[in-house]
Amino acid sequence: MALIVQKFGGSSVANAERVMNVANIVTDTYKKGNDVIVIVSAQGDTTDELIAKAKEINPNPSKREMDVLISSGEQVSIALLAMAIEKLGYPVVSLLGWQAGFNTNSTYGSARIKKIHTERMHNELGRKNIVIVAGFQGICKYDDITTLGRGGSDSSAVAIAAAMHADRCQIFTDVEGVYTADPRKISNAKKLDEITYDEMLELATLGAQVLNNRSVEIAKKYNVELEVLSSLTKAPGTIVKEAAKMEKMFIRGVTKDSNVARISIVGLPDVPGIAFKIFSKLAAKKINVDIILQSVGRDGTKDIAFTVSKDNAGETVALFEGTDVPKGAKLECDTDVAKISVVGAGMESHPGTAATMFEALYNEDINIQMIATSEIKISVLINKDDADKAVAAVHAAFFPEE
Repeated sequence: MALIVQKFGGSSVANAERVMNVANIVTDTYKKGNDVIVIVSAQGDTTDELIAKAKEINPNPSKREMDVLISSGEQVSIALLAMAIEKLGYPVVSLLGWQAGFNTNSTYGSARIKKIHTERMHNELGRKNIVIVAGFQGICKYDDITTLGRGGSDSSAVAIAAAMHADRCQIFTDVEGVYTADPRKISNAKKLDEITYDEMLELATLGAQVLNNRSVEIAKKYNVELEVLSSLTKAPGTIVKEAAKMEKMFIRGVTKDSNVARISIVGLPDVPGIAFKIFSKLAAKKINVDIILQSVGRDGTKDIAFTVSKDNAGETVALFEGTDVPKGAKLECDTDVAKISVVGAGMESHPGTAATMFEALYNEDINIQMIATSEIKISVLINKDDADKAVAAVHAAFFPEE
């Protein structure tokens, strides 16, 4: 007998038919003699709809009250799935995040898991119940509901798998695994049988929407082997683990991230400490910075450009407006950009990767605004309108039609 953790995203439980489909998957696993813990997201676009409702009432609600609101979507999902499993005749119990023992910090909207008290889940499994847990949520030291940020149900699932020492953690979605590009947009995207934690982390961070990046960080830290597979077909999925067979591919995927804004501060004094002054303010506000570009100093000035998430663009501009921008400097914000990336642990041993990527963009007359590299990725910032064309071109360059 094994302990299996299964997570189902919003599209997998979007309507009554899909809820019953998930109930069948879960009970099939249970019938084989396994203990089963299920983590469920809010149905379909529920979270977006709740956010829209909030903005109808108050364009700038507190993050605490937003957590109270948007955590309700998962409560609906777990109850409906429990009812479906009851209908099939199996013992089941649904638990909210706090009932399942999730303790987090008090950073509303993007809380971090501090500890999971597993007693309740162990007790329910001991009663032979299928345990259904609301993903995405927990409780902080003030006894307030907190949420883990978008995609946080993945983190809930992997954290439970780690805390409960599960034998397997399966992440069910609406695609059959991890692909070299979004298979819904790139017809010849290839499904990967295996991928390393580091590669998956880069893909998730750079825009691949299969797994939340924090969930991959937890999986790597606690050596939780993940399987990404479809809830709609019975095809084998992709295994995410420490070491993976590289096959013939040194590039593992091409991603697009449109949730990007470029901030440029032009005409800064070319003196020591300017970069520290800028980025320490961002760090104090917990605003994550990705690509950074600094120009060569000229006439006593220099320019610094960097990217943040589009969600943080307004706060970043507000942070530097007025007295925080040195006299004579100019602040610019561009949200009409996208980040295109190629990822692969084999890149460092294959010269010419950057040239291949840049040639593909040149052939499509796509201008590169910024570039960032690491051992396993190359990212470029381009105009948002060119993003889909760029992904197709870059993917074709590395994965030509056979």
